[in-house]
Amino acid sequence: MTDTNPYEVFMSECPDIARAFNGLVDAQRNAPGMDSKTKQLVNIALHTATRNPRGVYFHAAMARNAGASKEEVKGAVVMALHLVGLAAVLDYLPLSLEGYEKGPGSFH
Repeated sequence: MTDTNPYEVFMSECPDIARAFNGLVDAQRNAPGMDSKTKQLVNIALHTATRNPRGVYFHAAMARNAGASKEEVKGAVVMALHLVGLAAVLDYLPLSLEGYEKGPGSFH
């Protein structure tokens, strides 16, 4: 396995689709109704529920950068408990804390 960033591969191999996707992300980021911190916490809960480790890790770092506390990040992961069960929480709680502490540049 390489250290290649899969998102960079997506951007270089599918540039038109990547641009469109980035436009969607920008529209969601700028949509009214929730502040940036809340949006990141929702993303953590959604990525936990869909069992996306990269999403949990990176959005935990983004939540911290948006002003979320470690307790809020933990709470976002635990929100998925009743939807997807304990296994997802056990898998993603440590990963969310690692992302919160280390930031996006250190995903393993």
